Amino acid sequence: MIIGVPKEIKNNENRVALTPAGAKELVKRGHTVYVQHTAGEGSGFSDSEYETAGAKILPTIEATYEIAEMIIKVKEPIEPEYALIKEDQLLFTYFHFASHEPLTKAMVDSKAVCLAYETVEKSDRSLPLLIPMSEVAGRMSVQKGANYLEKPLKGRGILLGGVPGVLPAKVLILGGGIVGTQAAWMAAGLGADVTIMDISLQRMRYLEDVMPANVNTMMSNEYNIRKMIKSADLIIGAVLIPGAKAPHLITRDMLKDMRPGTVLVDVAVDQGGCIETCKPTTHENPTFIIDDVVHYCVANMPGAVPYTSTLALTNATLPYAIQLADKGWKKAAQENAELIPGLNVINGDIVYKAVAEAFGMNYVPVEKYL
Repeated sequence: MIIGVPKEIKNNENRVALTPAGAKELVKRGHTVYVQHTAGEGSGFSDSEYETAGAKILPTIEATYEIAEMIIKVKEPIEPEYALIKEDQLLFTYFHFASHEPLTKAMVDSKAVCLAYETVEKSDRSLPLLIPMSEVAGRMSVQKGANYLEKPLKGRGILLGGVPGVLPAKVLILGGGIVGTQAAWMAAGLGADVTIMDISLQRMRYLEDVMPANVNTMMSNEYNIRKMIKSADLIIGAVLIPGAKAPHLITRDMLKDMRPGTVLVDVAVDQGGCIETCKPTTHENPTFIIDDVVHYCVANMPGAVPYTSTLALTNATLPYAIQLADKGWKKAAQENAELIPGLNVINGDIVYKAVAEAFGMNYVPVEKYL
């Protein structure tokens, strides 16, 4: 198969979808890998490293899309890329369709095959290609939140872990999944007073067992959220409904109950956000303030630590990329059921129910193609 790795063009997105080591594994299996010039530079990988691994370098993004049967990316295509995508071309990347109607319509119109990292699913319902970036984003959410709690950045002026004789900051985490768990570990390690909210008692029992003493669990419901936000210094939105738009757990009217300088970090922003007042921001302009509450809503947080993120992502995606390249998407999905929920759009049809429902568009069961 001919595989193309374009340079990411989203704002401050420095990750690349394939490391030189990953390229070598594909080349070893007889596939041809084309990498756009400087695609790996932001992650610390030079063109010469890809060439040594057996990949070929192309000068432009247009040339990369034009030649490839399968495009491997990190982030969803953005508007300048829409016209480059061809019918029957396989795109393997993060899409987060349910939060972005123009992207969904563009991919339907392209008649490409869109296989989304974030909805590939194992039999135990875990999301193997979302986990590594969720781990990075969860840890970063605390790192960023602690930073924006500083007074010069309009935060409350509170140190996350406090000092002897001074109480630590209170961190409220909405969602006890991968993001929430990693955020809790980081916040707890810095000495904060941490509360994780979730709707699953089973998950909360697990978290009670594995978390240190400064982490508590609490049932997630509107009453408890309204109560806890009044004293929280840092609130992290870590809710995920696979492939679907995130529910608004914090609504506009709740901001008035928060103290000035409270920091909100909505990690769910690429799925529409679980905080109503959040809208996607960039690493260039990461925050905005509403009612004296600081909102950090960067939609590609792991892009700020591209070396770590690129290695973690390739570790997870490469086995699936090899299956897709060796067998083609249809046979690979027939032989590995984990790939089937990853299929979101095929040849102009939306085949992932939650995406069709998000925009009231026509849904076609994926079985039509398999």
